[in-house]
Amino acid sequence: MYCSRCGTQNADEAKFCQTCGVPLTISASSAAPAIQYAGFWRRFVAYSIDGLILSVPNVILGMIYGLQLLRLFDFSDGGVDFDFGQIGALIASAIWLAMLSFLLQVLYYALFESSRLQATPGKMALGIVVTDLTGRRVSFARALGRNLGKIISSLILSIGYIMAGLTARKQALHDMMADCLVVMR
Repeated sequence: MYCSRCGTQNADEAKFCQTCGVPLTISASSAAPAIQYAGFWRRFVAYSIDGLILSVPNVILGMIYGLQLLRLFDFSDGGVDFDFGQIGALIASAIWLAMLSFLLQVLYYALFESSRLQATPGKMALGIVVTDLTGRRVSFARALGRNLGKIISSLILSIGYIMAGLTARKQALHDMMADCLVVMR
């Protein structure tokens, strides 16, 4: 029997959903409920909300980098001198901060989407969740692969993302690669 709230398949004799705890109703058929896929614009707004949330730590990382950059300038004698001997360290620091920012973003999405919530805060605000093709919660490895697949979806004018508005199950390219769906809760 499938839960009408989260789509989890439960034992036929279960009275409550094993995932979300909602009482299960016994019906003549235990077939999966009709799935309502989350469309492109709903997903876009959720992604924008998550982008705002992720901007906070990214601004902090940018401020750290900016302070490092300021240390290379010498303002002591009324003029401005730049210590070019430290440019290599500055470039290495910029690369390290970019990698840290990327890792933060990938982990944010993978951890939230593989959690019992099945959604990032942006997705939760819009009432959508990430599932596998059978409506079950995705593993961390699948969520991680899905989010790394967003790199490929971004290539060539983000056509991989635009596919979410064009496919029958509203799947972006990275959803197809990871065998995932984004559906209404």
